[in-house]
Amino acid sequence: MNKSFKRYLSTIVISLAFIAFIVFFPAWRDKAVTSIFFQTKTMLLVIPPIFILLGLFDVWIPREKMTRYMGTGSGFKGTGLAFLLGSFAAGPLYGAFPFAAVLMKKGASFTNILIFIGAWSTTKIPMLLFEMAALGKRFALSRLAIDIVGIIIIAGAIKLAVPKKEMTRLYDQAEQID
Repeated sequence: MNKSFKRYLSTIVISLAFIAFIVFFPAWRDKAVTSIFFQTKTMLLVIPPIFILLGLFDVWIPREKMTRYMGTGSGFKGTGLAFLLGSFAAGPLYGAFPFAAVLMKKGASFTNILIFIGAWSTTKIPMLLFEMAALGKRFALSRLAIDIVGIIIIAGAIKLAVPKKEMTRLYDQAEQID
């Protein structure tokens, strides 16, 4: 199989499955097609600003600074920065992964990258403010505290579970991103 076909094989299979779904289940066709268009529109509105910010981040922040502030040995400073970057981020979780790749390229530690992704998914400031208003300050702050501890534990467990060879492969792959 050539490399391009292999790379897009899962997309081709999912597209064919979607086409089969709308052919064999015509009652769901309108809802499925509407959903696909809505999701595509949402992604087209979210992804370009994220990539613009990523480009600026990549150009403006030197690798040495990122390694110093979030690299191996950055300690609580790196962990705190990872939490802040993830908590203040905007957009859905799929926007965190390109950002995480740039962090890898810039020399951030694997643990801090995992913390950043965890923070992006669960500790967003707007969500916290909404929870405080809707569910109460005590609930929101309790959930935040549990999430912070959980993110740190999960990041540590993943770091222990992922072999060094795989981490090296991921960092090498991130280096190839232009």
